[in-house]
Amino acid sequence: MNIVMFTNTFTPHVGGVARSVSAFSDEYRRRGHRALVVAPEYQRRPAAETGVLRVPAIQHFNGSDFSMVLPLPRRLSESLNGFAPQLVHAHHPYLLGMTALRIARYRQLPLVFTHHTLYEQYTHYVPGNLPRLARFVIELATRYANLTDHVFAPSESIAALIRERGVRAPVTVVPTGVDTRIYARGDGRRLRAEQAIPEDAFVVGHVGRLAPEKNLRFLAQALATFLADNSGAHLLVAGEGPSEQVIRATMVQAGLASRLHLLGVLDAARLSDVYHAMDVFAFASLTETQGMVLTEAMAAGVPVVAVDAAGVREVVEDGRNGRLLNREDAVSFAKALAWIADLPVQRRAALRCAANATAARYTLPVTAERALAVYETLCRQSYVARPVEFEQWQRTVKLVKAEWQIFKGMTRAAGAALGSAQRESGT
Repeated sequence: MNIVMFTNTFTPHVGGVARSVSAFSDEYRRRGHRALVVAPEYQRRPAAETGVLRVPAIQHFNGSDFSMVLPLPRRLSESLNGFAPQLVHAHHPYLLGMTALRIARYRQLPLVFTHHTLYEQYTHYVPGNLPRLARFVIELATRYANLTDHVFAPSESIAALIRERGVRAPVTVVPTGVDTRIYARGDGRRLRAEQAIPEDAFVVGHVGRLAPEKNLRFLAQALATFLADNSGAHLLVAGEGPSEQVIRATMVQAGLASRLHLLGVLDAARLSDVYHAMDVFAFASLTETQGMVLTEAMAAGVPVVAVDAAGVREVVEDGRNGRLLNREDAVSFAKALAWIADLPVQRRAALRCAANATAARYTLPVTAERALAVYETLCRQSYVARPVEFEQWQRTVKLVKAEWQIFKGMTRAAGAALGSAQRESGT
């Protein structure tokens, strides 16, 4: 089968969508399928890539670590002619997702959409962050889903949510699988030695994109509370992003900077060493649809302390493979970490075994098999045009564009008024 995947984020960008697309496309190729990933240009991207077509993009859009795709070159159509896709898979409902929709319609191919993200949680990256824009973004994703032949939801929570929002297309829960072979082995002792962390120290870890929507300000406060009460504990953080400074500043202000270890972006093998250096994984994001890092940590036998949220509650079972907190409270979070730190050796070993068992449910071969079964069914079906749904989606796109133009006009008017006031006052 020839599968073309369109994504607005891809390696070396750090994030769940990029890692999901990479993991699935690699697994499809291992099974003898052809997979082409269409993704934006990124700084520091690998010099040699297989099965990836890069398109021009503006780097670091609005101060984020995202790329904004520019108008597509003619060579995309030529490359697709050579690839001869049999199925189109979109990983976003906008930008390259719009391109995926048009290509699927033009070539009369089945279209699959993975609802990776709660998009309304990311409107702070758009200047103004207007409430109406958040509503339009939800509607855009819903309308887009109803234009597709099948929707993948990363978790049961998200499947229920998008159905509630009006998604009528068939929905299948397909989490991003974890290559447990990678994370089952790792040299935590070596990593601790490199970071000058004592072998007997209790280590709390976090991995992921360090961005505001990951609730890292709260997490940093909770971790600082725990570290202040546990003088021998250390904090390992792998990843990068705009919230790195929040973590660093919180630890410096609390006098804990010497026990903070910021490691940056790491490859999978090195990341496995990080997981194996941890005693517990800390997670506070409320915007996840799955939380891949949770299953990665558990594949390394690391229990998790997290705040209850969609995509998290399916993985973390309170008291069995970690702690799941029903509210966002820094003191309670610190106490949950302390609960794990104070457990007897045998009880902590039981948590690790349970974490391994949970990760086994999310192996990449299992989830890829589920996705491919849907693909194969769709490829046997006749093409459905859906003109009514397409018209509704186009109206929503126009609303989003209009909202953006209104905001830009307001910004220009405010800027002109401010400049005029300053000239009149002589400042």
